[in-house]
Amino acid sequence: AGILNFCANNYLGLSSHPEVIRAGVETLEQFGAGLSSVRFICGTQSIHKDLEEKISCFHQREDAILYASCFDANAGIFEALLTPEDAVLSDELNHASIIDGIRLCKANKYRYKHMDMQDLEAKLQDAQKHRLRLVATDGAFSMDGDIAPLKEICRLAEKYEALVFIDECHATGFLGPNGRGTDELLGVMDKVTIINSTLGKALGGAAGGYTTGPKPLIDLLRQRSRPYLFSNSLPPAVVGCASKALDLLMESNAIAQSMAAKTQRFRSKMTAAGFTISGQDHPICPVMLGDARLAAVMADDMLSRGIYVIGFSYPVVPKGKARIRVQISAVHSDEDIDRCVEAFTEVGRKHGALP
Repeated sequence: AGILNFCANNYLGLSSHPEVIRAGVETLEQFGAGLSSVRFICGTQSIHKDLEEKISCFHQREDAILYASCFDANAGIFEALLTPEDAVLSDELNHASIIDGIRLCKANKYRYKHMDMQDLEAKLQDAQKHRLRLVATDGAFSMDGDIAPLKEICRLAEKYEALVFIDECHATGFLGPNGRGTDELLGVMDKVTIINSTLGKALGGAAGGYTTGPKPLIDLLRQRSRPYLFSNSLPPAVVGCASKALDLLMESNAIAQSMAAKTQRFRSKMTAAGFTISGQDHPICPVMLGDARLAAVMADDMLSRGIYVIGFSYPVVPKGKARIRVQISAVHSDEDIDRCVEAFTEVGRKHGALP
C-alpha cells in the first residue's frame, strides 16, 4: 500500500497541491530560477511585494518582510529592535532560532519557566527598570505540541507595558477559525505586536520566512536586519507557491478546519490504545516513550509496516523525554490515521511500550 508519511510539517497538504505547483511553475517561467541579488539591489520584484502584502493581509497586520527562512527572521529581529537599555523575556523551551536570535542582541536577557505565568510576571517586575520589554514565545511549541497561554501573556504584557512577539511556524495556516494562528485561536490578534513565521511548513512547504507587524518596525528591519540585507532574495518559484497557498487559505477556511477532527481522531485512538500523547489539540502529536533506543527501534519497525515516523531523543529533546513525534496532515484520510494507530499498537506491544 506504499509508505504513509506521518512526520512532515506539510500540515495542509499544500506542498503537493496541483494549484500550488502550477503557480510555482508559472512564476519560474516568468521570473527565472533566481534573481542573483539581495532585495535592496535588484532582488525585489512585483511578486515579492505582492506576497508581503498578502502575508500582512492574512495576519491582519500593517506590513510584512520576507526572509530566506524563519530562522533568518528570528536571527534578524532582536538585534535590530533591542538595545542594551532593553529587555527580552523568553520561554525556556523556545525554538533554537529564537534562542540564537536573542543571543545576537545586547538586550538584558530573562528566561522564564515553560508557560509559567507566575515566573513570567516575576521577571517582568524585575525588568521594569529597562526601557523596552519584549516577551518572546513560540505560539505552538514544536517538540511538545502545546500552545502558549497567549491570553495570560498578553494580559501581563499590558499590565507591565511590554510588547509580545510570537513565532507561529507550527500554527500559521491551520490554528484558529481561519488558520491565522494561535493569536486568532485565543482571541488576542489585537494584543500581539510581532509575528514571525514560515512559508516552509503549512504555506507550501518549500522555504522562506517572514516578520509581520507594525509598519515602522518593518521599515526598521529593511534598513537594519542583517539576514534580510545580506541574503539573496527568495527564488521566484518559492514566492509563487507561497502566494498561491495564501490565496487558497483566504478563499476558504475548509482546509484549516479539517485539521481539528483528524487531530482529535489520532489523539483519542492512541490514548485509548494506552499511549501517552503530549500537548493538546495540536497536529503535532508526540508519542512519549522516554527511552531513546525504544523510540528508534519502534520508528524502524513502523517503517516496515508502511508508516514513516522518526524517533526524537537528546539533545533534540531533554534526556528521559524521548518520543516519536507524529504530525497529522489534512491529506491524511481517516483510514490512514487508523492504519497508523494499528501499526503503533502492534509495534508498542512487540517492544513492551504497551501491556
